[in-house]
Amino acid sequence: MQPLLVLLAFLLPPKPGTGIIIGGHEAKPHSRPYMVLIQVPGKEKPSRCGGVLVRKDIVLTAAHCWGNTINVTLGAHNMEKQETTQQIIPVKETIRHPDFIYEKLSNDIMLIKLERKAKLTAAVRTLSLPWGKAQVTPGQVCSVAGWGQDSMGISANILQEVELTVQKDVECESRYRPFYSRATQICVGDPKKMKNSIRGDPGGPLICNNMVQGISSYGQLSGNPPGVFTKVSYYLSWIKRTMKHLKQQA
Repeated sequence: MQPLLVLLAFLLPPKPGTGIIIGGHEAKPHSRPYMVLIQVPGKEKPSRCGGVLVRKDIVLTAAHCWGNTINVTLGAHNMEKQETTQQIIPVKETIRHPDFIYEKLSNDIMLIKLERKAKLTAAVRTLSLPWGKAQVTPGQVCSVAGWGQDSMGISANILQEVELTVQKDVECESRYRPFYSRATQICVGDPKKMKNSIRGDPGGPLICNNMVQGISSYGQLSGNPPGVFTKVSYYLSWIKRTMKHLKQQA
């Protein structure tokens, strides 16, 4: 049992707010209007996750970002300023995937239903889900962003971004066996380049061809690439079914 516990400690998804965007840079202000800042208030300080606005009243993020209380901010860039672009909207409901298992890092995906619809502006926009069976392929360059912490543990209150290359599944299977699943996850980040976001905001979107193809899930605590993203295309049926149900409830 002891070796398994050590392995779990090595691979467990980072707690919200313990992140790093490695090898990245500041994003152009509001160039990613779909980005959502998710804060989970704690005893000491709020923890952070990323998310993506996929409908005016729906945010897609990681299931392990769940909390009893969640605060959602849209239209943010610099969290140290009171930006007029920001929209802070209460959360009505959180829906984690029914098969989410934290210990196994599986089905790490969640929908957040907002209390009201966001007002679409130049700084707040929705992002498209994958079309049909659109898939990412090894060698494809995608991007991620977040408000994680820097290497000194200081919060990066300004949105950071980095480009990452999709890897062959075998790269993550060799590192994260038996947790990695090529059916439900994407292996991202060139192991030869110190660029990564897995220790950046968990729950943040992997953007490929202007679509959200992945959700930041877990990686090595050292931050060394590659990292693992939940494969959004695999969960399209669940996402659309849940969104339809939420719309009918409203």
